[in-house]
Amino acid sequence: MQQEETRYDRGLGNMRAIFGQGIESALETLAATSPDLVRCLIEFPFGDIYARPGLDLKTREMLTVAALTVLGYPQAELKEHIRGALNVGCTPDQILEIILQMAVYAGFPAALEAVKTAASVFGEKR
Repeated sequence: MQQEETRYDRGLGNMRAIFGQGIESALETLAATSPDLVRCLIEFPFGDIYARPGLDLKTREMLTVAALTVLGYPQAELKEHIRGALNVGCTPDQILEIILQMAVYAGFPAALEAVKTAASVFGEKR
């Protein structure tokens, strides 16, 4: 009898697919301070929402880049999700197009910050 995949395992699998194997050390660092937050992060967004049918990981990451661009303030999270978007098949041109589209709704200051964040990711050695 095959054991059913848990929300935690499913979420961690999605996080690995998006952020790469290094995600586990980042989660361990955060868990040292707030293990409950880490469990919630893995299980709810990545174990429940990202695992739903209807949208693939690339589309979900494109939407996440758009949302974080509009919010404007979570640049560290935007950086991680731009990396994730690249990992699941987005091109730098697609990411820049998403940010440009969000300038209409979030304004130029938010889009400018997002472009700076994207440029820093694009400049990383991959």
